[in-house]
Order: sequence, then structure tokens, then C-alpha cells
Amino acid sequence: MGLLGHLLWTLGTAWALAVVAPAADAQVFSVPLDAEAASTLHWRVDYARRAVQVEVHVGLDERAWFALGFSDYGEPAPADYCVLWRDWRGLVRLQDAHAAADGRLHLDAHQDCLGFRHTRAGNLTKFAFQRQFDTCDPDDYVIEEGTTHVVWAAGAGPLFRLDGVSVLGEGARRGMQRAQLLKNTDVHDDVPPDAWHLDVRADRVQVPAVDTTYWCHVVKVPQQLARKHHVVRYEALIQHGNEGLVHHMEVFHCEAPLGQAVPLYRGPCTAAARPDASQVCKRVLAAWAMGATPFVYPKEAGLPIGGPQFNPYVMLEVHYNNPENKSDWVDSSGIRLTLSATLRPHDGGVMELGLEYTDKMAVPPGQPHFQLTGHCIAECTEVGIPGGGITVFGSQLHTHLTGVRLVTRHVRAGRELPEMNRDNHYSTHFQEIRRLKRPVQVLPGDALVTTCTYDTRARPNVTLGGFSIQDEMCVNYIHYYPKVDLEVCKSSVSDASLQSYFRLLHELDGQDTGPHLGVSGNYRAVRWTPVRARVLSALYDEAPLAMQCNRSSGARFPGDWAAMAATRVTAPLPAAPRPCPLREHGRHGGEDEDEDGPAAAPQHADAVRMEDWGQGDDMDWGQGHGRH
Repeated sequence: MGLLGHLLWTLGTAWALAVVAPAADAQVFSVPLDAEAASTLHWRVDYARRAVQVEVHVGLDERAWFALGFSDYGEPAPADYCVLWRDWRGLVRLQDAHAAADGRLHLDAHQDCLGFRHTRAGNLTKFAFQRQFDTCDPDDYVIEEGTTHVVWAAGAGPLFRLDGVSVLGEGARRGMQRAQLLKNTDVHDDVPPDAWHLDVRADRVQVPAVDTTYWCHVVKVPQQLARKHHVVRYEALIQHGNEGLVHHMEVFHCEAPLGQAVPLYRGPCTAAARPDASQVCKRVLAAWAMGATPFVYPKEAGLPIGGPQFNPYVMLEVHYNNPENKSDWVDSSGIRLTLSATLRPHDGGVMELGLEYTDKMAVPPGQPHFQLTGHCIAECTEVGIPGGGITVFGSQLHTHLTGVRLVTRHVRAGRELPEMNRDNHYSTHFQEIRRLKRPVQVLPGDALVTTCTYDTRARPNVTLGGFSIQDEMCVNYIHYYPKVDLEVCKSSVSDASLQSYFRLLHELDGQDTGPHLGVSGNYRAVRWTPVRARVLSALYDEAPLAMQCNRSSGARFPGDWAAMAATRVTAPLPAAPRPCPLREHGRHGGEDEDEDGPAAAPQHADAVRMEDWGQGDDMDWGQGHGRH
């Protein structure tokens, strides 16, 4: 990172503007918008007003325009933007606009980028506004739970008018950052006095000059972990200056037999030279993504680590994002685990929901939104969860490259309860274990249904389920307490149904399928069309299930799990109503304004010239609130 990037990041974490006066303990979250951290997004969440208070710090020519907005999956257009720009008279405005598919900006009929504030110090421009989660404007993006793709664009000014400017135009700069905007702000940290830190860090990695690198680093943990501990918290340790480089990280336990050494491999995770013996490092202990705050366990539980039977090896996996293919990045980032030998009342556990890792499940090519569903059926939780039930407090949703949406539904006695977790804008490049805002009690006999949506329009061939990044998965790793023996509650289509499907494709549809090809070969032999994709989807929806109802040892719970029915839902969860009363359409305003809140009407004040701006001290969020 250059000197300017260091300066702007440092200023950005300690020097922020306010849209409305926050409570003294209001949390400020931050994320860099580019690899150099030359521009930074800060935000607060106001759940009472259902609004996000946004502030941007960016190194910008005083005449340039800068657009910050949101799109479904990070595309610059179509997208929803709040655009800061200066006109030919020197007036500075913030206006609500949307980019059409061709990239051209069009002013919204109703202006929803409210409470505009702006100031400038040297080459640093700071502007702030607030935006409701759901403005009820069809031209605006709805800010939802889960992943938000924040997009930005910048170009030269001054402008005669904003309408018609292109975010895709020649000379325009643009970028994208993923963040969880609607964070859980009700997390209480209770670290015991005997707690100590285990830092699992990369060691001066010369980051390859390619866009994406997954770097693996195996370490042996200290002898202290011969005694059982609880992980009570974990957080990222990002090397200063590399805030925009380190995209996400995970720590895995290497589940080899006690006494079996694991090679201390350090290198690209996909390299041919990676030892096969390191492939056992796959049980997730911690997962962090850019912009995430520390993950704190509830006071009732901690994640067990160490003990007489614990194999003392863990692996750090770091995803480096280097879009400019720079060759001079050196990194020693990692994850800090906070451990305590003072054990909490309960061991935390991790349970796998969703689909079995198998090629029996597949996604045809060319599909914009193909769904696969994995079932944790009532019969499995009946035998696997004790009478008192479990409390789920965290969730990590997971697919590979074509997954774009996930949801886990909760069913009890046929009635659908509130969803456990949902991400309508999921990206495999932004994975973290997230504390649920509402702990969920799961009782014996409950069903948990995980549905994943895939976009395979860019793939010419069928995508199979499996472990490769080019294969697909559909999993929700739920974190809960107290730990029970049920570790895997997942499904796939029954073997008999799938073989009948391949046989009928051959007999009735003339496809080159047959028992000699095996499952993968049969899927690859199908000449996929939209109709055949719909038939496969219907098979998955209607066929019996092959269940994995597995103990921690890998053994199945007693029962015949080969052809089970999905748990029936007799009372689906009704759709949540949108808060969309009739509204007046406002002007194309957006000059510096005084706002009482997100519901206030825009003021009809004239735009102010740069020389009339104040110092902005009344807008300072102040030090001590910054979170990274």
C-alpha cells in the first residue's frame, strides 16, 4: 500500500462524520473499498429506524464525482447509487440514481439518500448520508440480512448534469466490496481472566502476482493444549497496510489420529506439491471475512479445543485478493483464538445440515436459478437430539462457485417457524460464521431444510456435487450448545430413484445413459435442455431421500435411512409484509441538508459552495468507536 493509502486508512478509522447523533456506545463498522484502502466505507446500523448511516472517505480530486451503491452480486450495472458530484458552478450535491444495464445513470423520482453531509481536508473527501433498509422505491436496492455487494464508481468532473453519466464509461474507475451491513450489534464479550491468545498467522508470505490465491499454512499448537480449553472468541489479525488484500480466512483442525504428525505445509492450497496428509485439515474452527467483527461465543458455551485425545495440528487458509496482480505484497495476517482453561457450562458443537457431499446431486448447465434442497428430517433429530433440545447461536452458509442464495428453514410438527438463516446475495468469496440475532431452539422431532440456489449460466457442462471448488456443495454449519452426538444431518436423492431416472432418460428420451457409466458419467451423458433441467428438478423435489444421520464417530444412528420422506410442511411461514405506505415523490434534490432522520422530508435548501462548508466537527463520529 502506498503512503496515501496508509494515511487514508489511518484517518478513516479514527476520524469519521455523523449523519445523526448516535448513542455513545453505537458501533461503527469499517471496510476498505479497494485493495489499496485509499477509500473506506464506515457505517452504523439503526435498527429502531431501520436505516443504515453511511460514511465514505476517499482520496478524490475536488471536481470528481463518486458513486457508492449496491447491486445484486457486485455488477456495476444495473445498480442503485448515491452519487456525490460537483456541477460547473461549484455546487456539490448527493443524488439518488440508478444505473441501467448500459451503465448510464438516471435520477430516481424519489430521493432516498438522506441527511447529506460533506467536507474536505487536503485530498481527502468525506461524505455521509443515511439510507433506509427498504425505501419501497422500485429503483432502490433493498438492504437485507446476509451479504451486501457494495459497488462504487468515480470519474472526472465537474459535470453539467448527472443524468446520463455512465459508470461504465471510458475513464471511469469502479470497484466492489462485499460486507454484512446489517450486523448483530447485541453481542456481549465476557472473556475469563485466565484467557490467553493462540495466534495462527501466515509467515511473511510472498503473495503471488495473480488475482486470487488460497494460501495454506499448517502449524502445531502449543503443549498447553494437552489440557482441554474453550475457544471463547476469535478475531482477525490483519497486517497493517494489507487491509484490502486479505479477503477471508479460516482455521481448520487437522483431524488425524492422535500421534500422527501432519506435514507443516506452507503454500498454495491447490498446489500439486501440497502433501496428501494435510487434506485432513478440514474441520472449521474459525472463519472470518473482510469487514467481520470478532466472533464471540455466548457465555453459556465455548468451542472445545485440546485435551488428551486432540491431534495438535491446525491449518490457516487465507484468501488473497490481488486484482492488480501486484508482485510486492508480503503478508503475515492470521486469526487470533482466545482460549480459556476455565470451561463454560457447555461445550459448543458444530452440526452439518444440507446436502451430502456426493455426485448424486447435480446442477445442469445454463441455469439462472436452479435449486437443490438438503433435508435434516424429523426422524433424525428425534433420535439424535436429547429431550432438552439444543440452542443454535451461529451459522456458516457454504456453497462453491455457482451458489448465489441459501436459506435454512425450521419446521416443527408441520408448522414452519422463523427462518434460521438466509443470504439472498451469497458469495463463496465472503464466508464467515455469523452470530444469529435470535438464538434458535431446536427440539427432537424438528426438521431443518436448507435450500441452495445456483447460477450456472457461465458453465457449458453439468456441475456435480463434490469436494472440488469446481464441484458444488449446499451446507449450513450450525454452531450450538450443548454438544450432542448428532454431527451430520444431511440428505441426497435415493439411489433407486436416481437409477430409475437414468434408465427412463435412455428408454423414453433417447439419452446415452446407462448403468455402465456410473452416476457422474450418466449426468455428463445427458444433452441438457431447459426441459430436461426441469425434469431433474422435479425428481429432486419428489423422490425419496437417502439420509446421513451420523454420529460424531461417522457411524449412522440406528434405522433404515435409505428411502425416507421429506418432513411435510402443512403450515408454511407467511411472507413478511414490506413497510411500504403510500408516499409522495420528492424532488431530484440532495444538496447538503439538515435531516431529523430517515423519515424526514428533504429540505428545500440551496446547494452550498465549497467555500461555505464548515469544518465538519459537528459531524465527527469521534475516536474509539471504530471496528474492523
